[in-house]
Amino acid sequence: MLNLHGYGARLLEGALVTVELAALSLVIAVVLGLITASAKLSGRRLPHLIATLYTTVVRGVPDLVLMMLLFFGGQMLMNQLSDLLHARFGLDIFIDINAFVAGVVTIGVIFGAYMGETFRGAIQAVDEGQLEAASACGMSRALIFRRIRFPLMMRHALPGLSNNWLVLLKTTALVSVIGLSDMVRVATQASKATLEPFTFMLFVGAVYLLLTSLSEQVFMHLSRKYNAGFTEERS
Repeated sequence: MLNLHGYGARLLEGALVTVELAALSLVIAVVLGLITASAKLSGRRLPHLIATLYTTVVRGVPDLVLMMLLFFGGQMLMNQLSDLLHARFGLDIFIDINAFVAGVVTIGVIFGAYMGETFRGAIQAVDEGQLEAASACGMSRALIFRRIRFPLMMRHALPGLSNNWLVLLKTTALVSVIGLSDMVRVATQASKATLEPFTFMLFVGAVYLLLTSLSEQVFMHLSRKYNAGFTEERS
């Protein structure tokens, strides 16, 4: 079994935290991405303005800065809310933001902006003629979405979705700055204790490489599935 000066078990636990963090962040990012894309394509001024402001701010500010602002700023906001409740109602409540939850929400919010642009482009790439033909055949809106729009949208979205996922996966390394014991934080602590940073960082790099390689295989399978029946375009 992997030992690494007694840190092997902790590193594996940290790797599991990283996977869980990335997977849950992806769910939030996809949901926010779909909402953002829908808002931008809705034709309504206020939703479009909010979605544009959201994507502009997130894509214009470094991920690390956003993570620290949302985590520490959120904690300060919770402390102020706790003080207000105590002053007005005599309630003595201390709200502590969990580092894992903060990491999931922060990364999800960050990549929701990128997913929004990915889904917006994918939705616009769908041939409206096929949707009109399906409607003319008497298909319901729900059935059209499930059988026509979603598969065609995913065909165009997968390259961007794959790229965003790989970047998101590597971005999880940033959560170590807010105190979450992922494998990067554990490796950093082990490196300081043993004075062997190369050993532990090499392990972390290998785990990330393994995760990204497996992810690429999954997206290749999805690409073959959603591109079935389409001929590859040649220049």
